[in-house]
Amino acid sequence: MTHGAADDGVIFCRDLVKRYGDVEAVRGLDLDVGRGECFGLLGPNGAGKTTTIEILEGLLDPTSGEVRLFGRSWKEHENEIRERIGITLQDTRLTDKLTVEETFSLFRSFYRHGPTPAELLDRVQLTEKRLARYETLSGGQKQRVAV
Repeated sequence: MTHGAADDGVIFCRDLVKRYGDVEAVRGLDLDVGRGECFGLLGPNGAGKTTTIEILEGLLDPTSGEVRLFGRSWKEHENEIRERIGITLQDTRLTDKLTVEETFSLFRSFYRHGPTPAELLDRVQLTEKRLARYETLSGGQKQRVAV
């Protein structure tokens, strides 16, 4: 195991490569994102942005290179990493028929540890919307539920 940034950072990639046959979608990416930092992944179509994110999410295996989240590899600590990350897309696909509180309760049931629905409502500042159906929320409120 590499020591230093790999142990301390939230996201750590060294010489990340992903190939699909002869096509190299990601070539030698180095990335360090520390706790509390925000970063953007920019590039033209076909530059490997989606592939990189899918590797970071644990959906794809890299062809080569090192990837660690919270100092841990997907192969050795998948369940632990899954309990610590969340992904939200531009277009959320949550059910319109559940209330905000029901949605939080449903997703909380997938994990052994984590905040209660009441704590989540407070964190995303939607306590007053706890009984509102998802379909009635504004776009920004829907994004906060999805996070």
